[in-house]
Amino acid sequence: MKTSDFYYDLPKELIAQHPVTPRDTSRMLCYSRSEDKVEHKHFYDLPDLLQKGDLLVINNTRVIPARLFGRLEKTGGTVEVLLLKRLDYTRWECIVRPAKKLKVGVKVVFSEELSMVVDKIDENGVREIIFTFDGVFEDILDRLGNMPLPPYITERLEDKSRYQTVYSKIDGSAAAPTAGLHFTPELMEKLKEKGIDFVEVLLHVGLGTFRPVKAENLEAHKMHNEFYSISQESADIINQAMKEGRRIICVGTTSVRTVESAFADGKVQAGSGNTEIFIYPGYKFNVVNGLITNFHLPESTLVMLVSALLGREKTLELYNLAVKEKYRFFSFGDACLFL
Repeated sequence: MKTSDFYYDLPKELIAQHPVTPRDTSRMLCYSRSEDKVEHKHFYDLPDLLQKGDLLVINNTRVIPARLFGRLEKTGGTVEVLLLKRLDYTRWECIVRPAKKLKVGVKVVFSEELSMVVDKIDENGVREIIFTFDGVFEDILDRLGNMPLPPYITERLEDKSRYQTVYSKIDGSAAAPTAGLHFTPELMEKLKEKGIDFVEVLLHVGLGTFRPVKAENLEAHKMHNEFYSISQESADIINQAMKEGRRIICVGTTSVRTVESAFADGKVQAGSGNTEIFIYPGYKFNVVNGLITNFHLPESTLVMLVSALLGREKTLELYNLAVKEKYRFFSFGDACLFL
């Protein structure tokens, strides 16, 4: 199977530049696999579309202001650093622009209290850097860093909280788990009142989620690893739901990757680690019965994950329908419900 098999044509004007207000007024394309039926709804209709006993798996990661702008110590040139994953107290993985300026040993200064040195570069151009700072790193990053909005969003985000889910808790992501951006506290209460449960898992979104697929054949693509964690309580809730035959519906592809990565010996295992799971057509799902997600980039690993659930032809059919119906695409765009 080739990367080009997952291409679709998207007019630029359908790429959402800002989130809707309120969050749950976004449109939602709904598709039932059992009925082969499409409906056009809004996200606030979700309580009417789910059933008592459904379990929604949410990713409680929180986006850090991971985009930093600094200057080269020797030449004064400006560089951009996007933090991907923390390795230890001072060491991070990151991607940089312009890459050719940041070789091993190069020092970048962000302020009087924060600087970094490039320590390693892997075959994909990911830098391992070492920070030097004076004070509490998280406080410094909060002051100097910017929200790491994707490059296709060119308008300024006035309210940083709109790139966080209302249930975000644990700092660490370089991008938002965008399917969750549609939820409001009020909508979550309505769902709970109907008997629809929530369970939290964690996956810090990094390069593995949004890195372009450069290989022509999918089998040659290697995902960059991302940290995930599932508590014993959450694992028990998911396993009980599976045992009872209840539907497990993941909110976002990151939640899918988390629970599928943690599945072993017939159940979801509690614990934490790094996952490189790459889900594309031919993959057999062990946990997931349904998915709430956004519309994803052509030829991306996320479109491939959706295609593993629905089939490639049906996925592209639905995406082309969404283009025709002028849905809003990508991070601040509209939602999909696949059951």
